[in-house]
Amino acid sequence: MTTEGYRPSNENGALGRDDLDDTFEQDLRNMLRDGPSLSDTMGGSLSPGGQFTGIDLSSPQKSPAASPNIVSNPVHSNPNVGSRLAVGSRLARGTDDGDHPRTAQASRVGSTNQAATVLPTSPTSGSKQPMQGIGFTPSPEDVAAAGGESTSAIAKAKFDTIKTWSISTYKCTRQMVQEKLGKASRTVDLQLEAQIEVLRDTQRKYANILKLSRALTNHFYQVVQTQRSLGDAFSELAQKSPELQEEFSYNAETQRSLCNNGETLLGALHFFTSSVSTLCNKTMEDTLMTIKNYEIARVEYDAYRADMESLALGPKDATTQAKLHESRVKYEKQKERFDKLRQDVAVKLKFLEENKVKVMHKQLLLFHNAISAYFSGNQTALDATLKQFNIRPKAAGEMSPSFLEQ
Repeated sequence: MTTEGYRPSNENGALGRDDLDDTFEQDLRNMLRDGPSLSDTMGGSLSPGGQFTGIDLSSPQKSPAASPNIVSNPVHSNPNVGSRLAVGSRLARGTDDGDHPRTAQASRVGSTNQAATVLPTSPTSGSKQPMQGIGFTPSPEDVAAAGGESTSAIAKAKFDTIKTWSISTYKCTRQMVQEKLGKASRTVDLQLEAQIEVLRDTQRKYANILKLSRALTNHFYQVVQTQRSLGDAFSELAQKSPELQEEFSYNAETQRSLCNNGETLLGALHFFTSSVSTLCNKTMEDTLMTIKNYEIARVEYDAYRADMESLALGPKDATTQAKLHESRVKYEKQKERFDKLRQDVAVKLKFLEENKVKVMHKQLLLFHNAISAYFSGNQTALDATLKQFNIRPKAAGEMSPSFLEQ
């Protein structure tokens, strides 16, 4: 290779980027004109057919250290080198890359800054199919096969879930029907069943109290609104009837006072109904939901217990023993869940009873003091009752806050 294209280096002794590009282009043209041999550059050999046979390990390898005439210069990366090399090689040889089995297939996709993907072909096969490896793109058939396998696995899992649910539902339904017909036994905790029945009866009674207290609040609200309207009417007539002005004024003041006291009592009644509603519809309902889950677990436990007992009475062959072992495992799992829920129900019933006594003691005391003070005409005692329970009476004409303000 000649050194005609080399140019002087810059002040620091290194070639600039533009000089390096021009030098590379000059060397490339000289190399393509002279036709370098692989034996001179790589130490390899070509067979008479023109195929590369390998590298001669016996011959000394040429390296920059062994060649004093070659000056080691810093190498700068150039993103356009690969594309120019491929284009120059095609122009010099005048042939397509597919004419030789060892020629790499390079394609420029998009702009010149995007790297070209090289897909080597298999030297043993005459086909142009790219080898699997880096840069390999799966065919649509492979993608469809993989997607089909994934879909099949998901469908199989869903089918297994539906199958398990169907078997469990069948066993539980059979157990419930046989219990109603008296053909199957059921697990009963007498003490816990009695507490559950008491709770259900208590909720029905508290729901009735809540219904009546809401009716009283609504009716009393109408009474207060009527008293306010009546007081306004008396006040208007007192101004238009000079001969009865004093009597109308007395009655108007009386109705206004009753209306103010009624607003105070309405605040106490709203607080009472709100507390009873929370206790009845939230606290008790949460415990009853746990009880419902407990009863479902009890039915499943009895169903798997009956299934295990029926298999234990069957023949002692290998198939039956395998089914018996599987049934025993499911029975133990259901028994563990049933015991856990039974313990949860017992704990919630205990806490519910304590909370109920504490809440109702406060609410019944409030209801009694507020009603007594209002109907006895003791406005001071009525205000003290609301202050004792931290209740702020709603002022006349005050609008309820919207849900955004709350």
